[in-house]
Amino acid sequence: MANHKSAIKRIRSNEAKKDRNKYYHKTARTSIKKLRETADKKAASELYPKVVAQIDKLAKKNVIHKNKAANLKSKLSKHIAGLK
Repeated sequence: MANHKSAIKRIRSNEAKKDRNKYYHKTARTSIKKLRETADKKAASELYPKVVAQIDKLAKKNVIHKNKAANLKSKLSKHIAGLK
């Protein structure tokens, strides 16, 4: 157990950040899955900017690596381009 007051506070704040990051990450993954399952190009194109914003937010907060974010966005745009 932590002995210093600041360490105890840090543990508390880290737990809160972990929960928040987990929520944002899970929400983004669900949105990505929803976009990949979409077969309509128009609906996918409307959903794409929202998903990209979520991915960018995760990369900015260092929840995921910036290269992973770029790869996800690339694959999603490729998916949309292949739709009819």
